[in-house]
Amino acid sequence: MEPGHYLVTGGAGFIGSHLVERLLKDGHQVTVVDDCSTGRVENLQHLRITPNLRLITQRVSECAELREIVRTANGVYHLAAAVGVELIVKRTIHSIETNVRETELIFAAANEFGVRVLLTSSSEVYGRSAKEAFTESDDLLIGPPTYPRWSYACSKLMDEFLGLAYWREKKLPVVITRLFNTVGPRQTGQYGMVVPRFIEAALRNDPIRVFGDGSQTRCFCHVVDTVEALVRLMNATSAQGEIFNVGSTEEVSIRELAERVIAQLGSNSRIEFIPYDQAYHPGFEDMARRKPVVNKLDQVIGFRPRTPLSEIIRTTAESLRQKVNA
Repeated sequence: MEPGHYLVTGGAGFIGSHLVERLLKDGHQVTVVDDCSTGRVENLQHLRITPNLRLITQRVSECAELREIVRTANGVYHLAAAVGVELIVKRTIHSIETNVRETELIFAAANEFGVRVLLTSSSEVYGRSAKEAFTESDDLLIGPPTYPRWSYACSKLMDEFLGLAYWREKKLPVVITRLFNTVGPRQTGQYGMVVPRFIEAALRNDPIRVFGDGSQTRCFCHVVDTVEALVRLMNATSAQGEIFNVGSTEEVSIRELAERVIAQLGSNSRIEFIPYDQAYHPGFEDMARRKPVVNKLDQVIGFRPRTPLSEIIRTTAESLRQKVNA
């Protein structure tokens, strides 16, 4: 691909900063719009010496230059979102408004100029289905609105509906990705992300807090693999108008994850089991499994995430050691 210009919303976040780094490495110009409510300017600090990067620290809805930025862009990676279970539960209104309103503005601006959009959605949209593994065409089973955690799934699902509507009605080139637990350097446990939270505790030899009984299973995808998939999907014409799971298929229980973190880091931490009602709120619901089927991703772009969990733990721990030792 020839060098171009890309807008990355949420580009100061964990995944966004790695994507920005990759785009700059490929010779592109990048404009980041991020209010840094969950992202951090520090995530991009090592890249600021390049003239090819511009950072605008505003919400998408507050960016007066949005229309002009989109007009000059080859594509928009829309990653800006309210993320993390703790944030969703504690600030539900903010989370819903952020995930829906900002996306509406991105699609409207992109549609005006026919600019490609890649939307990052979430595995959360699969809801509380008990399937062994999830495909993009599965029915979705969302819990009741009386439980705030489901608001995130619904807001991201509305983003998906909107994106596909623009594809069908306006012929806007849109690609939708459902990310499954992306992990790696620069991720923080501040909003409940389990891997950095476990690693930080292990590095300090503090108790590792496992919510529930730890039997729930997840698949963790290295951020480098996620970024590779996003870049390839943006450039694949055959991906337009489609939804793709992006994640690892290596499944691990949360209890086993805690045990592996302790063993791999040589930690003296012990595991504490915290009831969901105590960790979040009475009646909180979690999902038993979250494993993607990624055959469609492999068929369209010839790639599937393969980084093993041991490497994910190693690289994430390396990035957190300085913080823990400070």
